Amino acid sequence: MTAASDRRSAKAALFEWRRTDMRAGGPEISVVVPMFDEEGGARSLMREIAAALKNRRFEIVAVDDCSNDRTQEALLQTRAEIPQLRIIAHRKNAGQSRAIRTGVFAARGAVVATIDGDGQNDPADIPALLDRLFRADAPDDLAMVAGERVNRRDKASKRWASRIANSARSKLLNDGAADTGCGLKVFYREAFLRLPAFDHMHRYLPALMRREGFAVEFAPVAHRPRAHGRSKYTNLGRLAVAFRDLLGVLWLNARARDPQEITEL
Repeated sequence: MTAASDRRSAKAALFEWRRTDMRAGGPEISVVVPMFDEEGGARSLMREIAAALKNRRFEIVAVDDCSNDRTQEALLQTRAEIPQLRIIAHRKNAGQSRAIRTGVFAARGAVVATIDGDGQNDPADIPALLDRLFRADAPDDLAMVAGERVNRRDKASKRWASRIANSARSKLLNDGAADTGCGLKVFYREAFLRLPAFDHMHRYLPALMRREGFAVEFAPVAHRPRAHGRSKYTNLGRLAVAFRDLLGVLWLNARARDPQEITEL
């Protein structure tokens, strides 16, 4: 075999782990759930996730971001009936992006699903996203399938603020995403670990994945009204931080350099 024939494209090299990192006997999927003051719905959400993935090897990594209520107690009680549940706690509140990152670092599966801890994402949508990621004819560089909420069940003011932020982000970043605020996503853990980390990065995952040379696809998912607790964001606060973070991601994209091909000799 010649050196030329042994060369692999950057995409093939990056995805070598996709074929080799499915550890026999370990979880196939790690579901990461960032949680803050969600005691009212914690137990039911864990049960829904377990039911949705009952035919797969899975674990649930619930990350309590220093809740002020009894979220941890609710999770500990639930672990007695769901042995796949792991509970990780932050000593200090660090935000949703840090909680997700903590969960991905702790995950044992090669594939991670993220889902919001407030119960508005439907765990029943996770298998369809996984099937799309795993399908036989998926592009070689597909690293993420992100949910896009249909028939959103939020207040009109929240939907309005989200449309403004999504429109500005989509035009400037050209990331193909219509709804990056949806917490339901599935992706290869190794791909996530290659991304630059910063607060609120969870809202820019499609753009960050594409910056690293990965493909991202989108699929419609359900959205449910909030049944417990309250939203952790205000409209004005979300828009202000979104503008600042958007400038940061634009800078990151401008500083990215593509090697085109990675060759092992």
